[in-house]
Amino acid sequence: MSHKDIRILKVTYLRGPNIWTYRPTLEAWIDIGDLEDCPSNTLPGFYERLTAWLPSLEEHHCSPGVRGGFLQRLREGTWPGHIMEHVALELQNLAGMQTGFGKARSTHVRGVYKVVIRTRQEDVGRAALQAARDLVMAAIVDTPFDVSATVSRLRTMVDDLCLGPSTAHIVDAATARGIPHIRLNEGNLVQLGQGAAQRRIWTAETDGTSAIAEGICSDKDLTKTLLATCGIPVPEGQTVASPDEAWEAAQDIGLPVAVKPVDGNHGRGVTLDLMTEADVRAAYAAAEKEGNGVIVERCVPGEEHRLLVVGGRLVAATRGQMTEVVGDGQHTMQQLVDQQLNTDPRRGEEESFPLEFIVLAKEEHMLVELQRQGLTPDSVPDSGRRVRVQRHGNLTHDVTYLVHPDVAELAAMAARVVGLDIAGVDLVVRDISKPLAPQSGAIVEVNAGPGLLMHIKPESGTPQPVGKAIVDHLFAPSANGRIPVVGICGDTAITTPVSQLLAQMLILANPHIGVANTHGLYLGPRKVHDLPEQAWELRQRLLMNRQVTTAVFENPPRHILTEGLVYDRCQVGVVTGVPKAHGLEDLYITEDEQMFNVVRTQVDVVLREGVAVINALEPAAADLADLCDGEVIYCGGSADLPHVAAHLAQGGRAVLCVGQQPMMCTGDQSRPVFEQAQHPCSANGTLQQVLLTAVATAWALEVPLSVIRAGIDVGLPTLNLSGN
Repeated sequence: MSHKDIRILKVTYLRGPNIWTYRPTLEAWIDIGDLEDCPSNTLPGFYERLTAWLPSLEEHHCSPGVRGGFLQRLREGTWPGHIMEHVALELQNLAGMQTGFGKARSTHVRGVYKVVIRTRQEDVGRAALQAARDLVMAAIVDTPFDVSATVSRLRTMVDDLCLGPSTAHIVDAATARGIPHIRLNEGNLVQLGQGAAQRRIWTAETDGTSAIAEGICSDKDLTKTLLATCGIPVPEGQTVASPDEAWEAAQDIGLPVAVKPVDGNHGRGVTLDLMTEADVRAAYAAAEKEGNGVIVERCVPGEEHRLLVVGGRLVAATRGQMTEVVGDGQHTMQQLVDQQLNTDPRRGEEESFPLEFIVLAKEEHMLVELQRQGLTPDSVPDSGRRVRVQRHGNLTHDVTYLVHPDVAELAAMAARVVGLDIAGVDLVVRDISKPLAPQSGAIVEVNAGPGLLMHIKPESGTPQPVGKAIVDHLFAPSANGRIPVVGICGDTAITTPVSQLLAQMLILANPHIGVANTHGLYLGPRKVHDLPEQAWELRQRLLMNRQVTTAVFENPPRHILTEGLVYDRCQVGVVTGVPKAHGLEDLYITEDEQMFNVVRTQVDVVLREGVAVINALEPAAADLADLCDGEVIYCGGSADLPHVAAHLAQGGRAVLCVGQQPMMCTGDQSRPVFEQAQHPCSANGTLQQVLLTAVATAWALEVPLSVIRAGIDVGLPTLNLSGN
């Protein structure tokens, strides 16, 4: 149909590695109709409108490979699909979800393109694609478009749907170490690693964080009792049940005192440096609203500090500062707060901001602080008067490298006493670079699930790599959280029986094997689920199961094209051949030559320390081998094949038929798979290739030869080579 419009025909979320990239992407099929005849340089005013709306497109390199490269393409003339790709990427960037990978490729149908963008969250990516289409069309037809409102809407989606900044910081640190991750819910529960090698985090809590320790932390009085028992300095205090008891306790302890909730957090309801009965009573009311019970403590002289302890060692420390405003004789306290504090770019309602907006009427302890100074939120302080708004909680100055070793050891001891693997230890001291005792300093709280943003984004000082510290605590230096993953791609007439025979070998060595193939989902010998065509989440369950020690995935080409691989990298990638394009026409795959890029996806994701098992009889085998980051084992055929001969001459490995016997060859050395000739390579070409491929894959996984033989004895008679 003739039209001058961009029509989105279909959007597919490729959740794992795919023919475009290693990362999750959105693939949109669009029809630009008669705009195929209208490249950007033929559209009057288009360039000016687009660059006025999105001046940051200047940063896109595109094919020229330099800053401004995309704008150069715009001036020279490019098509709406390509433009839509870049606009969608930039809208995500402006919304705070950084990404840069994109592609736009034509199909065999005139005007129909595949537009691909990297996205970290599916819903945000889909919204950005739709917004990009609308923006590009508005620039083409010269109609208004509200870029600011669009970015604001996308930013809200990012804040609501993406991982929180602290969790994302940990995940990024894991990724830098090659540790994969799986998001387990819509919040911040994340699995690091796979199967039996996994660990779990919930922001700054881990699967090693004790529930008992969390319970202790929620009771400040109990925490102090345990710390004091171990000789850790803490402020003496009493739990109280009424304002009268609070004032009585304050007199017993000695003024000044601090009043706080027994189980509060984030500094809410905490009032310090109280000297009068009226202040103590008002502070009691503020604390009572924030928790279940109130505690009165000796007010420790000095400044508040937060020390982050991970795995028994100090990894970061920040110092707090008093929050103040300066009166001008014209504006109320809340107006001054809005002008002088809430304009701080580090303040906001979302989790990504290290500081919160201040609304005095909602913060009881701040109202008490104002009351002590004879003010209310509606008061207008005299010009030049400094007014305290908050005495604590504004922990934004990194002091990690100033902490005295004795103080660091006390903080680590406090975490151990409570039983936390990750703890935020609050202490008050005049000088953090000196021991506590001579200064009468003390540890005032130990917190589970501590905030990390103050360490990641301090106002001053050096940001600390706390995410790396947490990942290093969870995984040994040599560990990457991975279990052996095997991916098998090619013609299902071969790939399915290979997965079955390989499973028989692996189960004999370890029963906790997971297999996902065209017949279903298996744990050990037990089938647990049928697998429909779209079954990415079901297949992923193998990697989420904490019992699975090895996972085997059969990956038909359609799965790669419509869902992506379920894993990011694999230990062994098996290619049994490059199938024909028949049956994939609905995906705009119409030529057999296109299938090479589909199958190479399996080889692209082989780990550097991994192995690609490649059918030596496949004409494109040599090209596939060159794409592998790891080792290559050829299987099938004979040593007379030129690429196999060259491979063996360089000391490579292959599983071949020598005479009528399957042989495991390394360089010029070989050994038979079987001790006797009871399993010769038969005339059945399919069975022969299945046998050799399974043996090569098991060899790549370092399965002992005796187990390989036993697995063949058990599995070979059960194979169904009919494809049913």
